[in-house]
Amino acid sequence: MSVYDVALIVLSDRASEGTYADTSLATMKERLGPSYRVVRELLMPDDPGALQAELIDLADTGKAALILTSGGTGLSPRDRTPQATAAVLDYEVPGIAEAIRAASIPIVKTAMLSRALAGVRHRTLIVNLPGNPKAVSQTLEVVLPVLPHALELLAGHRPDG
Repeated sequence: MSVYDVALIVLSDRASEGTYADTSLATMKERLGPSYRVVRELLMPDDPGALQAELIDLADTGKAALILTSGGTGLSPRDRTPQATAAVLDYEVPGIAEAIRAASIPIVKTAMLSRALAGVRHRTLIVNLPGNPKAVSQTLEVVLPVLPHALELLAGHRPDG
């Protein structure tokens, strides 16, 4: 069984200021399980420039095969995670975000307002998840089954099946 290096980034002005306690990082770690080694965890304000710098560092140095972000994907003017992510991607993987939205809409109709995206920079897969911990868990359930295959392909391996 392969173990993949993952970075977890939560974007929230209020949580980074201490207004409320973030639980999305713990939710992501719990859902990922033993196949993923967390190499970096960050709780950041909704700052696109800082997010871009982190994504570039993690991907360009090969520190993480996978980066999961949580938060900043809605319609609020401060929600700029998708723009920051898109600015550093080599290419998008639209099926991941489409699958997340498709699975989420029957649970909560406002999921169709999510602007989350997924894509690749170098050999690192970056996936934007919602900010709500319950939604993080539900959306990870959707993408976890395909992540090993995607990460093996990005690493240059041709997995069977």
